Parts: sequence; C-alpha cells; structure tokens
Amino acid sequence: MALPTYDEHRDSYVDDLDAAVRFSGKDHTFFTRRKADELLELAERYVAPARTLTVLDVGCGIGLTDAFLAGRFASLTGVDVAPGVLERAAARNPDAHYELYDGEHLPVGDETFDVTFCAGVVQVLPPERRFRFFNELRRVTGGRGIVVVFEHNPYNPLTRLAVRRFSLGHDAQMLPARQLVELAERAGLAVLERAHILLLPSESRVARKVERRLERLPLGAQYVVVARPARA
Repeated sequence: MALPTYDEHRDSYVDDLDAAVRFSGKDHTFFTRRKADELLELAERYVAPARTLTVLDVGCGIGLTDAFLAGRFASLTGVDVAPGVLERAAARNPDAHYELYDGEHLPVGDETFDVTFCAGVVQVLPPERRFRFFNELRRVTGGRGIVVVFEHNPYNPLTRLAVRRFSLGHDAQMLPARQLVELAERAGLAVLERAHILLLPSESRVARKVERRLERLPLGAQYVVVARPARA
C-alpha cells in the first residue's frame, strides 16, 4: 500500500492550504488547532490524562497538527511516506520523533501506542487499500487505547469547495462517516463515538456549544471517529 508522496509540495503546502480555506475567514491554524484540541479532549475522555499517553500521528506530513500536540503528551511520534516532509516536521517539532513509513506496515510494534490518529489520510487511499490501513491502526494501538480518525465531510458544500481549491485535492475521495465506521468495525475496532466538527469558523464558547448539540448531524466541515481495539 502506498500513500501519495507530497515531497515536491512540502515548501508550498501551507500557502496552498491557506489559499484553499481563505473564503472561511480563517487560515489553516484555526482548523489544525481545533483538531488538536479535539484529539486532546478525546484522549483524556477515553484513555487517561494526556501527559501520561504515547501518541502516534500516521501521515503526519510537515507536522502542522503535531505543533499543537508536542509537549502535551508523554511522547509524540509521527510517520509519513515522504522523507522531505519528515524533515520539515522534525524541524518544526524538535520534541517529537519521526520515522519513515513504507505505506504498508507501520514501523512500530504491536500495541505500542495509547492513541493512534490520522487526519485526512483515508480519503487519499484507494478504496481497496483502506481496510489494510485500518488493520495497521488497530495493530499498533494498545487494548485500552484509542484510534482517532479525522476526515472531511463530503456532505458539506464548503468542504467540497476547499478540497477542490487545494492543489492536492485531486487525490481526495471523500467518504461519509458511516463508511469509515464500517471500515473500522471490519478491522476489529469497536466504535466509541463519531461526531461532525468545525461547523462554525469561530473559537467562541457559544460556537462550540452549538457544534456539540449538532455533532450527530452531517453538517460540520469535518468529522471524527473514535474507536478501540475490540476484545476477543
């Protein structure tokens, strides 16, 4: 299984991403920080205090999300298939550890991490390769740990617009949350939660409360699925 290689875009990635979401009135940091905060909340809700947890970022890219996570967990490891983006990630986040990933087998042992997550990775995998990918996420996650997957919501028209405008958006084949849940369950993961997030481009408490009330509806720009390795 091979993930798309973005080495040639590593220098322009942030500018291209900001251009794609500019119509929202926010830049990439708003969306990235919100996902990082969501991951932190989920880790503490389902596993343990963040400072005690080991975390793996699968498909970490240039480490944008990791910049909001480094130092908040006991350890943070990122893997990607592109050496160039890993260099950028390591320079951005010196407290994290990065390893090259062959796109087939995650370069870590079984049940190594408390939290394994990815953001926008499943949508760029060919459909026939997604099940194997979920198997790997499950394999490297401890029995009381969680797998957290963030993806774009294909039912949100502004999300579709942003993906079309992004220079790498041609690789994306967005899938609805129900399909991702089915993949997770087939791979031996018990789904704990799914929620649509980033409905409103605001960091206010009122906006967050509104989003929480509507998270079951497919309205938000992205969604998150949380799962745990199923017990035999």
